[in-house]
Amino acid sequence: MVEKSKPATLSDVARLAGVSVATASKALNGRAQVRASTREKVFRSAEALSFVPNPLAQGLLSGQTGTVGLLTSDLEGRFSIPIMMGAEDAFGADSTSVFLCDARGDAIREQHQLRALLSRHVDGLIIVGARPDPRRSLGPDITVPVVYAYAPSDHPEDCSITSDNVHGGRLAAEHLLGIGRRRIAIITGDSAYGVAHDRVAGLLQALHDAGLQPVEAPFFGSWSESWGRAATRILLEAHPEIDGLICGSDQIARGAMDALRELGRDIPDDVAVIGHDNWEVLATDARPPLSSIDMDLQELGRRAAEKLFDAIDGRPSHGIEKLPCRLMVRGSTTPTH
Repeated sequence: MVEKSKPATLSDVARLAGVSVATASKALNGRAQVRASTREKVFRSAEALSFVPNPLAQGLLSGQTGTVGLLTSDLEGRFSIPIMMGAEDAFGADSTSVFLCDARGDAIREQHQLRALLSRHVDGLIIVGARPDPRRSLGPDITVPVVYAYAPSDHPEDCSITSDNVHGGRLAAEHLLGIGRRRIAIITGDSAYGVAHDRVAGLLQALHDAGLQPVEAPFFGSWSESWGRAATRILLEAHPEIDGLICGSDQIARGAMDALRELGRDIPDDVAVIGHDNWEVLATDARPPLSSIDMDLQELGRRAAEKLFDAIDGRPSHGIEKLPCRLMVRGSTTPTH
């Protein structure tokens, strides 16, 4: 029987290159202390031997395990999943393994999951919130870098990546103004959410800059289709001249569109409608398809991963970075004639 040759070890690479094991390790891990000529010699030796690094050994030598923890408060949530997909895209590009844990919105469960992740010696953590309002910091005693995504930390020294919801509100208003709408109403969600006020602030500023104001003070309610229907009926009864509706979520916008059709209003010729969140299952299946503001959550996840990599490499960031939103134009704001 023919014996299979044993895989090359780091010692084999070092011996062939004529250097110490420590120098070979530094060269293969990209450490700056190694001369370029030595690094090239080590890489040539590793290639000649078909050397494949052992992740555990690399971790012992570098002090890193090549793993990160991704802790979410709402795994089934509409917003958590694209953030995690974006983060995993960035991690995958760097051959990093991800431990995913779901705290299910429970503070005690979050602490349990946090201890479990730290016991696995992860190199860093991304904490994904269930809603975009500030959340409590994990505190200064965490022994690895932490980046907060979607829901910012309430501590100014922490690193947080969020969507710029004021910018999102401005985009929605500027779009309706750009297609000639001037009698605009606003229907948004729960006033206990800071994000609802942020979006309203952005769109009110855009209207003010154009010398306009909404036909009535913004309507705050729930993030639901039923609220969208009810609020639209109230607004149209009081202000039949409305030609544009800005909704704080796609669910609200879907309800508003239902009410407009029931009232015999054409969308978008009579009333243009725009939502927020770009929830594709709602936006693309609407009649007509719904224009919306996209928070670009996958990019937010990728950015959070990049910030975590930087922190692991000794270049931490502090404070909140707000990423711009994107306008997605569909039939609900595109006149048919």
